[in-house]
Amino acid sequence: MSHKNLDVLRKKMDSVNVQLLELLSQRARIVQEIGQEKEKQGVPKFDPVREKSMLDDLIARNDGPFDDESIRHLFKQIFQASLKLQIEAEHKELLVSRKSQKENTVVTVGATSVGNGKPLIIAGPCSVESYDQVRKVAALLKETGITVMRGGAFKPRTSPYDFQGLGIEGLKILKEAASEFGLKTISEIVDPAHIELAGEYIDIIQIGARNMQNFELLKAAGEVRTPILLKRGLAATLDEFLHSAEYILSRGNTQVMLIERGIRTYEKATRNTLDISAVPILKLESHLPVLVDVTHSTGRKDILAPCAKAALAAGADGVMLEVHPDPATALSDAAQQLNFAEFRSFLAEVKDSGLL
Repeated sequence: MSHKNLDVLRKKMDSVNVQLLELLSQRARIVQEIGQEKEKQGVPKFDPVREKSMLDDLIARNDGPFDDESIRHLFKQIFQASLKLQIEAEHKELLVSRKSQKENTVVTVGATSVGNGKPLIIAGPCSVESYDQVRKVAALLKETGITVMRGGAFKPRTSPYDFQGLGIEGLKILKEAASEFGLKTISEIVDPAHIELAGEYIDIIQIGARNMQNFELLKAAGEVRTPILLKRGLAATLDEFLHSAEYILSRGNTQVMLIERGIRTYEKATRNTLDISAVPILKLESHLPVLVDVTHSTGRKDILAPCAKAALAAGADGVMLEVHPDPATALSDAAQQLNFAEFRSFLAEVKDSGLL
């Protein structure tokens, strides 16, 4: 074969390469349109039956020179690239993503703002047990300059025999004590039917770790405009965490905060394993405020302050912890709640670090 013929053939191949690129680009645009339709209809991105049908049809039409296995391999690569294109397009459109909103979301509750660069401390008892108990905590928080009080009224517990909380009565107690001292309140809701009612008693609705993927609850939270604090699940990936938040935003409620509360690992030195890396990653990937629950992540009073400082140094917008007038008599999580003296010491140490 002469050099002239070789050059002619190479030019032909170059022309075919360009045609292939144009056809692949055309196919990719169709794939993106299909992805949008699947998103609207709630159809899964990957359809193995459809893929097999396309491959079988192509194999049936193959007259060589590639053998059937080569054709199957080549088109599987194209199909995988197409699926990746659909998934990437979906992520670009997530409402929680930095790609859809570059500026930070600031959640405002009365005079308190979360996500504006000034870290927030949220504190209060694990469970609302009595008016006297909650009032004592509220007085302490007012004295120490804390503006948001937490308190569990509905308590999802591992054992059905453990204290489950006072329910709506607990929310009423929380509201009454907080109102006296000018505090805002946060409490967990576990039933979608209680979401709207909760807005009458609490300022921030918490969705707990065990309910992070309770999709009906997430949808209900999206229907109201009360700020939501969404906790990361016990073994949830950050992608799953953000998609749970997306459920809420997609229904119209943009006042959402994320909170890292530790994940389950093999480590036994702490109640859970505090994933500090989640804070900067979530701040990079999402525009929503990110907080850290140092009590539930560690389960240890002796390391709350160092972990709180680490969280704030990593960029957290706030820290949440538990405080009780008499932890030894607490009806839930007695060992991990600070007494009043310990709480004051915690605050002093964190403030001395210059991070608060």
